[in-house]
Amino acid sequence: QVQLVESGGGLVQPGGSLRLSCAASGFTFSNTVMIWYRQAPGKERELVAVISSAGGGTNYSDSVKGRFAISRNNAKNTVYLQMNSLKPEDTAVYYCKAGRPVNYWGQGTQVTVSS
Repeated sequence: QVQLVESGGGLVQPGGSLRLSCAASGFTFSNTVMIWYRQAPGKERELVAVISSAGGGTNYSDSVKGRFAISRNNAKNTVYLQMNSLKPEDTAVYYCKAGRPVNYWGQGTQVTVSS
């Protein structure tokens, strides 16, 4: 069955960095667009970053552009989100999602940016 397992979240001070990972199984990862979303308390889920199946194409929300970087290792069936210069407003649960036709969500990992 399809599984997406996020890891790497935690508590970090403003200006710090974190690297999230999402390990995938149960589908052909190398053929699938992967997406990172986040949801802050009381807010709607927001698309953060997208990466094409081969990794050559990426796209970011304006709120994270220049600070976050999405990447993938198709040999390891893993997608990453490198988050730098973190701000308190980046605090959220971060989810990875497999794009169509898989269309499956991970369980999320909490990121808290606070001093």
